[in-house]
Amino acid sequence: MFFQNARIYCSDFTFRTGAFEVKDGVFTQVLPDEVPADAVDLGGATVIPGLIDVHNHGNSGADFSDGDYEGLKKMAKYLAENGITSFAPASMTLPYDVLEKAFATAKQLHDEAPEGHARLMGIQMEGPYFSEKKKGAQNGAYLKAPDFEGFKKLYEGCGGLVRIVDVAPELPGAAEFVEKAKELCTVSVAHTDSDYDHAKEAFEKGATHLTHLYNAMPGIHHRNPGVIPAAVEADHVRAEIISDGMHIHPASVRLAFSMFGGERMILVSDALRCCGMPDGEYELGGQQIFLAGGVAKLADGTLAGSATNLFQCMKNAMAFGIKEEDAVRAATYNPACALGAQDKVGSIAPGKLADFVVCDKDYNIQKVYLGGK
Repeated sequence: MFFQNARIYCSDFTFRTGAFEVKDGVFTQVLPDEVPADAVDLGGATVIPGLIDVHNHGNSGADFSDGDYEGLKKMAKYLAENGITSFAPASMTLPYDVLEKAFATAKQLHDEAPEGHARLMGIQMEGPYFSEKKKGAQNGAYLKAPDFEGFKKLYEGCGGLVRIVDVAPELPGAAEFVEKAKELCTVSVAHTDSDYDHAKEAFEKGATHLTHLYNAMPGIHHRNPGVIPAAVEADHVRAEIISDGMHIHPASVRLAFSMFGGERMILVSDALRCCGMPDGEYELGGQQIFLAGGVAKLADGTLAGSATNLFQCMKNAMAFGIKEEDAVRAATYNPACALGAQDKVGSIAPGKLADFVVCDKDYNIQKVYLGGK
């Protein structure tokens, strides 16, 4: 099937007007020389790759850490309906047996790949290897020192679906953990009170990711620079950011894109089960959270994750002044790279899965395609 008269976000990260072809669920031609007369006319609509959320705890009343397969399917259905065609659900700081159960549901969804649901492309293991001082909304009762053997068992138990594992680099054994875990997946620095030197060492050992930039880490200080400058200087490191309008001031979103460049930024939702739900009381990792006016907090007022999906976060980034091309890249290709899935998803290019979103000029979704359907 050919689609024509579209403003296409191409694999060189620029927009071009033209046509593309989808066959057997993959893109086969982009900007072809000839277009058949019966090509679908998109009327000048903007076409971007399906979004990829690498940090998403839940939505629609469900949370990945519940270990409930039907809940995970509900999450994936909601994501697909909102232009997020691939995702890596994020776990919480919980006991290993609870994580094992949740990871088993991820493997089931990955293997079954039900039609009309976002593709599960991996897992982000957020915790339990975190700092008590910067645990944020993570449950401090289950924090652990970095434990590669425990991690490896979980990794193998879900068939290697853990694509990102988080760790605070100042903890005892963190450097050794990074060296070993990097051979299996992306290692991310997260929920950390690290100084510059420990963070720099982690990045030198092989960490390539920074979980929700600014949140749950020290701010930048001119005499004690901390994690963020260490990450900026390590040009192989990508940084997540929650652009929900609550976690990060728009000026700080712009600063992040200035520091890391559009090629190193990853937009994430960090969405909780309250995403897509009315104000009220919910649960997160064994703790109560309260959603009011679009803001989710613990009982003590600590900001939890967000109640906003990734597509809205991308639109917010544009509204905050981020270039359209950079915002789309940060929600599509860059997260695909973090999952090691850039050969399958994240861009409109021959051979990639035909996951794409048709939008109007204001990025209101008109249609979402998964595998060309």
